[in-house]
Amino acid sequence: MSAPPSLRDLYIDSSSAWAFIPPAVPQPAAAPGPSSSGPSYQWSSRLSHNSIFDLPPSLDLEPTGINVANLLKALVASAVLQYSSTAIAMPWEVGKLLLQVQWVPRDAGEPEEPEILDDNDDALSDSSNDDSYFTDPQAAPHSAPRPTDEQGYVIRRSVLEEGTRPEFIIPVGSANGVWDMMKRIGRFRGEGYMALWKGLLTSCVTEILSSTVQPVLHNFLQSLFFPSMSPFHQPPLILPVASHLITGFLLSPLDLIRTRLIVQSYASRHRAYTGPLDALSQILRDEGGLKGIYFHPHLFIPAIIDNALRPIVSLAFPAMLAGRLGIQISEETNPGAWGFMELGGSCLGLLISLPFETIRRRLQVQVRGTAKPLKGCVELRPAPYNGIVDAFWHILTEERSDLPIKRTRKRRGSQASLKGKERAVSGDVENTGENESWFRHTGIGQLYRGLGMRLGASVIVFCLAFLSVEEGDGGWAEI
Repeated sequence: MSAPPSLRDLYIDSSSAWAFIPPAVPQPAAAPGPSSSGPSYQWSSRLSHNSIFDLPPSLDLEPTGINVANLLKALVASAVLQYSSTAIAMPWEVGKLLLQVQWVPRDAGEPEEPEILDDNDDALSDSSNDDSYFTDPQAAPHSAPRPTDEQGYVIRRSVLEEGTRPEFIIPVGSANGVWDMMKRIGRFRGEGYMALWKGLLTSCVTEILSSTVQPVLHNFLQSLFFPSMSPFHQPPLILPVASHLITGFLLSPLDLIRTRLIVQSYASRHRAYTGPLDALSQILRDEGGLKGIYFHPHLFIPAIIDNALRPIVSLAFPAMLAGRLGIQISEETNPGAWGFMELGGSCLGLLISLPFETIRRRLQVQVRGTAKPLKGCVELRPAPYNGIVDAFWHILTEERSDLPIKRTRKRRGSQASLKGKERAVSGDVENTGENESWFRHTGIGQLYRGLGMRLGASVIVFCLAFLSVEEGDGGWAEI
C-alpha cells in the first residue's frame, strides 16, 4: 500500500499569492538563475488620472504627493487655452449682441432736409417792390430755424439725421448681419478693431466658472435626490436643467456686466465703466445692491427663462424630434443619426430661445435706480421697456427689419428745380424702394438677429462630431 501524496509541493506563501511579477529579460552577461514557472502580473496601487491633469504628461500623481510646479503649469495652460478659445469667438459675439440691442424704429427713413426759404424768386418777380433792386441774386437761401429744447440744443427728429447724431453712435441700419456689424465696428472712428474684444476677460471668467460649477451642482443634486442611481442609467431631465438654471442664476451678475461692457462706447470720454470691477461697484451702488442685481424683475425673470430654455433645447429636443419622426435611436447605438437629431433640435430650439435672449439683452442695457443712462455705441431705445411682454410687443410693433436701410435724399420746402407735380412725383419715386419689402412694417427680424451665425455654428459642430465618429470605431472613444 502506497503512502498518500504530500501536499508540501502545492503550498504557496500568502505574501506572494497575488504578486504576479513578469519575468525579467535575461541579460547576456548575467549568470543563469532559477526560471519561473510562468508569466505573472502585479496589481498596481497607482491612482486613476483626473482629466484636469491629462494635459502635462510629466505630472506625477503618486500617493507620496502632487508636484506643485506641474499642477500650476496645468492650471495656467488650461486658463490660457480657455482664454484663447474665448478670444477667437469674441468678435462674433460682440457683433451679434450689438445687433440684438440696436433700436431700429419703423419711421427711421432718410431725414427730411430743413425747409429752405428762397426769397430771391419772389423778390425779382415782384416789380412793384422797391427793395428788389437791392437784392443780391447770388445770395444763398437760408433755412428755417430748427426747433430746440429748453437747453437750447437742436431737437433730433430722426435717428438717421447726421447732424444731430452723437459721435459715439454707429449709424443705425448700416449693418445687416453679424459680419457686417463686425466690419462696421472696426471701421468706425469711435470704436476700432480692438473694440471687437470688449468684455473678453468677463466672458472668459464666466465660461470657466460655468464649466466648473455646473458639473459640481449636477453631481450634488444627483447624490441628494437620487443617491442609489446606477452610473449606467440616464439621469432625469430635471437634474441637468436644474444645474444649468442654478449656475446661470448665480453667474447672472457677470452676464449683466459683460453686456454693459460690450454695449458701452469704446471711447474713453464716453465710457460709463472702466472695467468689470468698476461696473460691478457702480451697479451695486446705484441699482439696488445684491437684491437689485439678482432679483429685479427685469433681470430675474429673463435670466430664469433664458437659462432654463437652453438646456431643455439641447437635451430634450433631439429625443422629441426622433420620437415625432418615429425613429428609435440613441446616442450610444446610432451616433451619426443622433447627431442629425441634435442638429435639427438645435435649429428648432433657436427659433424659441433666441427671442428671449434678445429681450434679455435689451433689458440688461437699461439702467435702474440712480444710475446714469448708458452711452451705447449703437442706437438704444430712449424710453425703457416695462418687462418681457412690453419689450416683445414694442419690438414687433415699432421697429423694422429690412436692414440695411436704403438711404434716399428727400427735400422739402421751396426749391427752384422742382415745382408742383414734378416735386410730388419725385417724392413718390424715392419712397418706392422702402415699401417693397414686408419686413419694413414688422420687427420680427429684430428678435432673430444672429440667427444665421448660430445656425452656422451648429452645422460646424455637427460636421466635426460626424467626422470624429467616422474616424473612430462606431463612436467609441477611450476616456
